[in-house]
Amino acid sequence: MKSPLWAIRILFLSLCVVAGYAVSQKYPELVNGREYGIAIGFGLGGLLIAIDEMLKGFSLRAFSSVTFGLLLGSFIAWLIDTSQLFEATSPNTRWVIRLGLFLGFGYIGIILAMRSNKEDFSLIIPYVRFAAQNKPENPLLLDTSAIIDGRVVDLIESHVIEGLVVVPRFVLKELQFIADSPDLGRRARGRRGLEMLNRIQQHTKNEVKIHESDFPEETEVDAKLVRLTKAVNGKLFTTDFNLTRVAELQSVPCVNVSEIAAKMKPVVLPGEVLHLRIAREGKDKGQGLAYLSDGTMVVVNHAQHLVGQTAHVQVANLLQTGAGVIIFADVKQPETAAA
Repeated sequence: MKSPLWAIRILFLSLCVVAGYAVSQKYPELVNGREYGIAIGFGLGGLLIAIDEMLKGFSLRAFSSVTFGLLLGSFIAWLIDTSQLFEATSPNTRWVIRLGLFLGFGYIGIILAMRSNKEDFSLIIPYVRFAAQNKPENPLLLDTSAIIDGRVVDLIESHVIEGLVVVPRFVLKELQFIADSPDLGRRARGRRGLEMLNRIQQHTKNEVKIHESDFPEETEVDAKLVRLTKAVNGKLFTTDFNLTRVAELQSVPCVNVSEIAAKMKPVVLPGEVLHLRIAREGKDKGQGLAYLSDGTMVVVNHAQHLVGQTAHVQVANLLQTGAGVIIFADVKQPETAAA
């Protein structure tokens, strides 16, 4: 997918070339010859586009922070400069001191502003907020596994999760790469992920933003996700166990959707009666296997002859294993079940 920014850049470069040519024709004393005018216009446009490329990922919020910090630092430097502390110095020395004041305090102001968050700004400028109050402010970053899984989309649509949904450009590229894979299974997963993104975009309660930031020095998508989540002060959603642990080690807020699903499983207690379909034979003689809606396996004693049928079963006990919980049950007799 080509970025629309390149079309704008090409148009801008063309306008710069035309402007350079027009200046050479209108003011020949400034630019002698149309070739020089075209070259100057092309060079200026190319320089600005190069600066734009270097500032990729530098958001409007960061630009406003830099501007505020520069103004604040310059104001402090101006106060010191006009305080008559350096009246006895020579003009040349005074110029050097003034230059050092404005450069030094301007730089310190920019650094402090970049390290601050919006709450710090609200302390400096009371009653002023830089974000709309009718929208959630917490950015929610989704990785490839969470998008393909789809359960986080259900949570968003049911208003359990609210906030600005941020999908990094490198995650979108990874999804497209999977969707174009020659392997049928990977291709189906990639297309499912793109469908899930489309569902999120159609949900009016949550705004979706494709984030353009990238970290070329990082080769792994997981490392880029952790750094971006920390940079935007957001929360990362994933189903990847390893990514969850890495994020926790770096103190980055991370939610594992699979862990939430495991904790939200319905509690089944011994003595409870369940109505289940016996799916297949068990490992031991006479056993039948059934499954709950969340995939939990139920081993039913004396149910081999009921394979393919539904039956009332009574939970006998539960066994916790590394892979989850296995439920052991007995067939409930019809007359007891009816009672």
